[in-house]
Amino acid sequence: MPRPRSEKARQSVLQAMRAAVASDGYESVTIEGLAAEARVSKQTIYRWWSSKAAILGEALLEGELPLPAFPVTPDLAGDLRAWFSAMSSDASHSASVEVARALIAVTATDAELGAALNKRLADPIIEQIVARLTIAQDAGDVRADVDAAAVADQFIAMSSYAALLGRPLDDRRVDAVVDVLLRGISGTEPVADP
Repeated sequence: MPRPRSEKARQSVLQAMRAAVASDGYESVTIEGLAAEARVSKQTIYRWWSSKAAILGEALLEGELPLPAFPVTPDLAGDLRAWFSAMSSDASHSASVEVARALIAVTATDAELGAALNKRLADPIIEQIVARLTIAQDAGDVRADVDAAAVADQFIAMSSYAALLGRPLDDRRVDAVVDVLLRGISGTEPVADP
């Protein structure tokens, strides 16, 4: 019968993983390094987790998620630009790049954990965007038939891609994306060019 986990040791390993990914990147993380940083044996880690991806997954599931607050003003375009700019600029931080890449590794090795992580990381963002678009639908600025969750998925996909590449979208690109999006979901008929 396996020994139960020591909660203090488990938290130490998870914290060591978060710190290692943020400072050196997921690829450089080793079980030996985690064990040394957490002051536990390698055997303890191997007994509790099947891989370093499993450790990262657990660390991300339980870690703090500082998300930018989604603005709500009378200006839908400005709100979308502010949110997209905030999410995209976060992509320029090396920790965000490493986490994005590590999430792919985790999802590739453990589909169930990957699904749980994507739900944990994406759901709060989706909820914010859906809430804002619902306000715009009620005001008639966005068509009633627009699937707000599908729009939110597009924002997450573009922000995730920017993070994966480590290339934040510049203001020109953010403006172009928001303009295209708004043309597609607008509650008003576009004016035809003469």
